[in-house]
Amino acid sequence: MTLIYFILILGAIVFVHELGHFLFAKLFGVYVYEFSLGMGPKIWSWKSKKKGTETEYSIRALPIGGAVSLAGEEVEDDKKIPKDRKLQAKPAWQRFLIMFFGAGSNFILAFIVLFMIAMIWGAPNMNPAFTKVDDKYPMYEAGIRSGDTVLAINGDKTTTIDDVRLYLALASDGSAVEFEIKDKGTVKVTPVKEEENDTVRYRFGVVFEPTIEKGFLASIKYTFVKLGAMFKQMFVTFKLLFTGGLSMDNLGGPVAIYGVVGESQKQGFDSILMLVALLCVNVGFINLIPFPAFDGGRILFIVIEKIKGSPINAETENKIHTIGFILLMILILYVTVNDILKLF
Repeated sequence: MTLIYFILILGAIVFVHELGHFLFAKLFGVYVYEFSLGMGPKIWSWKSKKKGTETEYSIRALPIGGAVSLAGEEVEDDKKIPKDRKLQAKPAWQRFLIMFFGAGSNFILAFIVLFMIAMIWGAPNMNPAFTKVDDKYPMYEAGIRSGDTVLAINGDKTTTIDDVRLYLALASDGSAVEFEIKDKGTVKVTPVKEEENDTVRYRFGVVFEPTIEKGFLASIKYTFVKLGAMFKQMFVTFKLLFTGGLSMDNLGGPVAIYGVVGESQKQGFDSILMLVALLCVNVGFINLIPFPAFDGGRILFIVIEKIKGSPINAETENKIHTIGFILLMILILYVTVNDILKLF
């Protein structure tokens, strides 16, 4: 079941991402050669025999990634395709939307999934408050009680319970943590070190069990707040990766995702759906990073083109994206090997 969930989850996220590119390309009249799910050799393909049909739909061997192949995206000039149907012939704003709505479609799916979770299972209260404080641990000794609201952790502002979890996880090295508590001021607390089954954990003695609210309005509010918290988590994580606050070993690839799918499966279908929403935000966020080969890299070239007032040489842009793709493959290989080594 874990393997089935893994393939279905990645397949759905990739399908929605590529569908966003595909629909906007079709909307603006760009010729689409192929819509493919997966990478590597084709294992299935279909193309309508009707006259005027242009797009081939295919599934490839490796259930990772996908692509929408557009006329004019590469350097080679296909003389069979009318010039006005090539990507580079379209206005900058249309190309921007075609590139953006891969990630944009992922964000929409994440919103829909989070709203479904809230409507079916209820909307957890996202306020940054402790629901329980154990009297045997340092937080209680520091005067913190159930219901206290956390305004900041080590100077970082907390507006949701997810912020509190994030900053506590980042500060889990055993050192003292500074909490700013509403109506109580600043409190410094050092966690207790505990060892269980050769695993070391640092505990503050707090529990997060938010109250559950039902109804449409509560669900809408939760969806927006939760989605914002996920974006903040991604932003903070990448900021720390680029500034050295987190090492590359903290990155996870397909093997790590497979493990997380297995854990989520044990916790119930709502956990599987929450993982789908989180991965959608991850995929969308990463794709918008202005790095060659990513959608964000292509958007960056559109922005540069508008600033300089003339198109960038297609061959130069293509070479830059190719180099970016090679570097990306090397990173994926490194992360995958690292994930496998962690299993032993």
